[in-house]
Amino acid sequence: MRLAVFGAAGQLGCALNRVAAVRGIALVPFDRQNADITSARAALAAVERAQAAAVINAAAYTAVDKAEAEPDRAFAVNRDGAANLARAAEQCGIPMVHVSTDYVFDGAKQGAYVEDDPIAPLGAYGRSKAAGEDAVRSASARAVIVRTAWVYGLEGSNFVKTMLRLGAERDALRVVDDQRGCPTFADDLAAAVLALAGRLPDAAGQTFHLAGGGATTWFGFAQAVFAEAARFGVRAPRLAPIATVDYPTPARRPANSILDCSKAKRVLGVELSPWDDGLSRMLKAHLSGHG
Repeated sequence: MRLAVFGAAGQLGCALNRVAAVRGIALVPFDRQNADITSARAALAAVERAQAAAVINAAAYTAVDKAEAEPDRAFAVNRDGAANLARAAEQCGIPMVHVSTDYVFDGAKQGAYVEDDPIAPLGAYGRSKAAGEDAVRSASARAVIVRTAWVYGLEGSNFVKTMLRLGAERDALRVVDDQRGCPTFADDLAAAVLALAGRLPDAAGQTFHLAGGGATTWFGFAQAVFAEAARFGVRAPRLAPIATVDYPTPARRPANSILDCSKAKRVLGVELSPWDDGLSRMLKAHLSGHG
């Protein structure tokens, strides 16, 4: 199987490359340098050049707070870029997997969100991703949308690496404890997306939730990071739980963005491991490899 991957230099893109190499899947990688997806012409040229069986769109503007100040940039990538790739894939007669986010939900629901729950994003980033979902569905009947959450990986910046850096710099950290979600190891997400890519005829036109099993708060996530990192000699700072109101940010975030991922297991046989298992493997690779 040969797949065209956009956003190849990002967290998920790098993970896709790593997992695909182990599984013998050929990837044709594209990043901002060799494919500007905000240009319809460039997107089509890249998809045509790839000669792939399917497109995976892992490209995204993900600066949640920065998006409040520059929504046009977020929409250019997350809506227009996604639409351009979906139209290009459709023109080439191939399906596309488009990666979206839990932040399309407003967090008002008490339980976990299923795929057909109403979306109501709170910030510019979430609105741009919601618009991207609509644009992809309009452009291609065979496109598949994957919503994920709280992604962290070996490459790039993410919550896990931020906690480790701040923990080395400070004796105490205050972490939000009233937002709940599903931490997702990028390598596990990559494996699930590749498995889905092999089942695309069964998934055409559908939306699936793919995230780490179980849920926690950012504070609980931080506790787990330092508990696991202690096995590698990392000193843990004192952690204190705080409320969202005590840590103001430009963008509002959902209090609950837990994703129910049972549909992917039921329909495709695809399921991610528990979030803390993914964290354990990520930290082992990160801390063993970087001392």
